[in-house]
Amino acid sequence: MLPPQIVYITVVVSLIGASFYIRNILKGKTRPNFVSWFFWMLAPFVGVFLQLKAGAGLSVLPVFMAGFIPFLVLVASVLKRNAYWKITFFDVACGIFAFVALILWILTQNTALSILFAILADALASVPTLVKAYKFPETETSSVYITGIFNNLLGLLVIKNWNFSVYSFGVWFILLNIVLVYFIHRKKSVVEKII
Repeated sequence: MLPPQIVYITVVVSLIGASFYIRNILKGKTRPNFVSWFFWMLAPFVGVFLQLKAGAGLSVLPVFMAGFIPFLVLVASVLKRNAYWKITFFDVACGIFAFVALILWILTQNTALSILFAILADALASVPTLVKAYKFPETETSSVYITGIFNNLLGLLVIKNWNFSVYSFGVWFILLNIVLVYFIHRKKSVVEKII
């Protein structure tokens, strides 16, 4: 186990990864899916609250950054006209199901079950971006997903109390980001899509 303070590195790493992503939004290269990024902002913030309630410490910082970076992406997408991906009925349906999962979190008193619903909401919100990254990888930049893998691995290495409520969000984010990086890079060179 690493000293908990090492997770402060995740703040810097997250901001570096986000800077490339946001730069590409402003250049018109990257077009984030608004539904995914909204719920990617919301679900981690819910997860941080629940993890803190379950006794987590600094290991929640990568999860917090997983919510804060989408907030910055949403702001950049709104500031740059037509910078976000078109919203389809499928996106709206995924967003509705993600919202229902978050409502179930609110109604549930069990912390582990609540976190499971928050992860489910995040997973449902991820579907539009997963589909977009698979079909149109040129509309994505992987820097933010690569730094998400690194940050959440680092967050797992500082956990003192290994229970589902504490480690689950970090594991989920690692798996999601690995799949997104794969989808983005399966057709292009790695260096070309990172920056």
